[in-house]
Order: sequence, then structure tokens, then C-alpha cells
Amino acid sequence: MVKSRLLVVASALLAFASFAAAQAPPETKQQFQARTRWWREARFGMFIHWGIYAVPADDTDVDGKHRIAEWFLSNKQMQVKDYEKFAAQFNPLEFDARRWVQIAKDAGMKYMVITSKHHDGFCMFDTRLTDYSIVKAAPFKRDPLKELAEECRKQGLVFCFYHSIMDWHHPDYLPRRPWEKEARPAAGADLNRYIDYMKGQLRELLTNYGRIGVVWFDGDWEHKDPAELRSTEVNAMIRSLQPGILINNRNRLPEDFATPEQYIPSKGLPAGLWETCMTMNDTWGYAKRDNNWKPAETLLRNLIDIASKGANFLLNVGPTAQGVIPEASVERLGRMGRWMKVNGESIYATSRSPFRRLPFSGRATTKGDRLYLHVFEWPAEGLRFNGLETKVVAARALDGGESLTITQTPSKDPESGPGVSVSKPARLDPIATVVELRLAGPPKVVEPPLVSRPESDGRLVLAPADAEVTGETLRYDVAGTDDKNAFFRNWTNAADYVTWLIEVPRAGRYKVEVTYACPPENAGSKFVVASGKGGQAAGTVKSTGSQRDFKPDVIGTVDLPAGRQTVAVRITSPAKGPAMNLRQVALLPAK
Repeated sequence: MVKSRLLVVASALLAFASFAAAQAPPETKQQFQARTRWWREARFGMFIHWGIYAVPADDTDVDGKHRIAEWFLSNKQMQVKDYEKFAAQFNPLEFDARRWVQIAKDAGMKYMVITSKHHDGFCMFDTRLTDYSIVKAAPFKRDPLKELAEECRKQGLVFCFYHSIMDWHHPDYLPRRPWEKEARPAAGADLNRYIDYMKGQLRELLTNYGRIGVVWFDGDWEHKDPAELRSTEVNAMIRSLQPGILINNRNRLPEDFATPEQYIPSKGLPAGLWETCMTMNDTWGYAKRDNNWKPAETLLRNLIDIASKGANFLLNVGPTAQGVIPEASVERLGRMGRWMKVNGESIYATSRSPFRRLPFSGRATTKGDRLYLHVFEWPAEGLRFNGLETKVVAARALDGGESLTITQTPSKDPESGPGVSVSKPARLDPIATVVELRLAGPPKVVEPPLVSRPESDGRLVLAPADAEVTGETLRYDVAGTDDKNAFFRNWTNAADYVTWLIEVPRAGRYKVEVTYACPPENAGSKFVVASGKGGQAAGTVKSTGSQRDFKPDVIGTVDLPAGRQTVAVRITSPAKGPAMNLRQVALLPAK
């Protein structure tokens, strides 16, 4: 009886703490900066996808097509009872928490995010709320997350949890998979009861493992409304237990940071914190036949590229069922760590590049009065760039510390800003040679406006990477990993618009071709493509079949005068949902 009363009191206190957190005054900008500082300075973390899907280690579906290994249950359209057998075969006796954390630390990583539970519902920690866990359902009988949390504290990494909202195993999670409706009917299931279960597990994770840096949600897409997931309530509870924690944007609320997956936005994201998560090969969980490994050079340049856009890189490893991080991953992380040991100061605690574009193959980051140039290939004609108005006091190569000669001169082009030339270091790194410029103050850069000019056949092709976006909802995105497939999405606010600055050599009439994608249910928005000096063409968004099926649509003609002018795309009458995903505007000389 006493124990029962204590549990009631404890539950009441936790409920009150959650309520108090929900009623707390809004966080100030200064408080947000202080809370997120460690994460913003870290720049590089390890993602770990590990679970009983590592037993079959199979990344194919029922038709033999390539998928991702951690979705094995779904890929093979298995019944839950048949998938459960893998728990009894999961005995990772070679798991070594010290070794895993050391691999991450030696790579230069500052935090670790591991799957506490993936979509299959199998728990990789000791939970009192289900027997479907590595401690109770597997022969291993140990809590690897407890061991990793302790080892991260010893070695100075911040420990974090990935936690799936989706749960294919829990009887109350809805919806059911299409192939299991007869074997597991949804009658009697209660999503609210499942959310209570999820909250209970999050409470365990946030009270039994010490300080947790991040709760990294996933699997939210089956429930579009955050109210269904009680996300405001869940997040308030999380913050009541760990006030310093960060929460990602995958429980249908924006929270602390965005999570582009498997790609790097070419212009970064326009506002807020973000982190690109990416695999080293093709799948997140271990797959025995997936040997399509990215070279260490690519992974390092990805890290540099992301840091130059002011964001973090969360790089994944998929350990085996024996508890071993694959050697191919270890080799690549080792190469990255050797580079970071020499050049890490140009990545950690840096801010995004002050340059819109650089005239050489490379990237830039800043830190106070330091400007770091990451040169992928040293130009044959020498390293030179324009636009830096702040005086350069000294320059050195980070690898070896060699002092370099700097020449800073006015530019002949009044739009280009002062020119800076840097002498070539004796030692060049084949991945990226880093030059540190010490300045007289924080870098001030003045660049010419980004102007789109006609191609050889007279066409003006206006791409997302060259556009300016005005508004709160419209977002830059990429289909796949190629910026040539970039587009604007989430056009839900008619006040948002996109503009390009163009140079028209001769006055003339142009056909206006707009390439966009729109599913049937969102078709019907009216829009215009208008020139600041010329006319405008009006169109109505048609269905292209889906939000990723892009098709060109000629909407009319415009008469453009010669000279520099702005072209804008605006929504004049929105229909239901996002107006369209916009990939390109082409102005084609009319015959």
C-alpha cells in the first residue's frame, strides 16, 4: 500500500513538473544560445543504428529490391510474431562500449546518438514497461546503453538518444501495416495509451542514464497533427526532466533543430539550427551485402561543407549482431580523425562562411577574427578571392603551421570588393588544405549580387540555388543528393515569394516555363511570374501526379527590357495545402 501511494505521489509530481514546464515563460534568445552552445560548437557526431535487424542483416524486400536493413520487418512484410524470433538470436558478446566511444572520439566526434528503440519496437535498453528488450528477450542480458552512457562520460562525449515514435510491435500503436490487419486487428488499440507508454519509456531514458544531450525523434509521418502525438505535452515532460536537452523536429513540432537526411542543402537552411544525418554506405542498420562505402575524402568534404553552412554532421555506423562496428566504417572514421586532429579548429565552434560563393574549389568557416579557407584543390593560377574588406594581419597553414604571404589589393571591378591572394603552402592535403587568416576584426565581406545571365542559346534558366527566398514557411530542399535536383517546398503561406536577379542583354519577348510538382489534392493555386521592369505571366497550378513528379508548364509570355531586373514568383490565390514544389523558371526567347 505504501509503495502504491508513493507511486501515485511520484506520478502527480511528474505531471505537475510537465504542466509547469508547459506554462514556463518563453525562452529568451540568450537562454537558447546558452542551452544549445555545446551542440553548436560540436559540429560532428556519431549516429548509431543498432537492433535485432542486425541478425538477418538483409537490405532487400520481398521482391529482392534494395531497401534499408533496419526496415527488415516492413521490407519482408513479416508478421510481428515471426520477427520476434530474432531477439532470441541477438547476443552481441563482442560489444565493447569503451571501444565504440574511443572510435567516435578518435574520429573527432563530440556526441553520440544511438537508437534506444527503432520502428520495430525492440528496446535496446533496460525498460520496466515491456519484456521486448535486449535485457529480457535476448540472451545478452545487459544494458548496452547504460554502458555507453557511462563510457561517454568518462571519455568526454555527450550521450544522446534516438527514439522512434512509430512502433510496429506495440499493440496500441496505430496504424497497422497493411499485410498484418488480419493477424493483428486494430480493434481495441488506443493510440493515446501508446503515447502514455512512449512517455513512460522516455521518462526512464531521461532519469536512468545521467545527462542526455538530445532526444532525436523519428517515425512521425503517419500522424500529421502533433496533437495526435501529444507532442507539446511530451516535449514539456522531456524538458522538465532534463532542462538543458535539445529536441529535434521529428514529432511534428519545430523545436530546436531541423534534420535534413542524406543530403546537404546547397545554401544551408534559411533559419534556425540544423544537422545533416547521413550513412557511410546505403543503409542505416548493418547489411552484410552493402559495400557501397563513401570514400573518406567525400565524408570529410561533407563535414567541411556542412560546417561552412553553420550546421552539424551526424554520421552513421551500423554495428553487427555481434556488437562490432564494421571495419570499413572504422577505417573511414580513422582517416577523418587524423585530419581533424590537425585541422579541427577550423570546424569546431565555427560559424558559417561569410561568402555566398568562392572562386576556387573549397569552403570557408569563421571564428571571431579568424577566417578559415578549406581548399580542396589548389588553383594553378594561385589562390585569390574578392570581397573581404577586413584587413588580413597574418596567414598560416594549419598543417605544419607554415606562415604564408598575403596580398590584399583593391579590385578593378567596383562590385567585387578588395582582392586577397594567398601564397601556396609547401604541404598540401589531398582532401582539404586549411589556411587560417587572422584578421583585424570579425570578417566583413561585400560581394556582388548574384546575377543569372542567359545561356548561349539565349535561355534564362532560374534555379533555386541562385534565388532569394522571402517568407517564413517556404523551404529549400533537394531530391536525393544532387543540388541540380533542388526545389522549393512547403509553400503554405501566400505571402512568401521567390526572386532572382537577372541580366537581359537585349529587350525581347520570352515564353515563361515553370517546372513544378503538385499532387492532385493540392492543385488549383493561382500564381504569377513577374519582372520588376517588364510584364507578368499568370498560371494555375495543375496536378503533376505527386509532390515529387516535376513537369514543365508554359504559362504565357513576358516582354523584358534590356538590363538588370528582378523576376519574382508569387502566389496570388492559394488552394488547399502547399501551392507547389517549385524546381525552375525558364525564360525562353519567343520566336
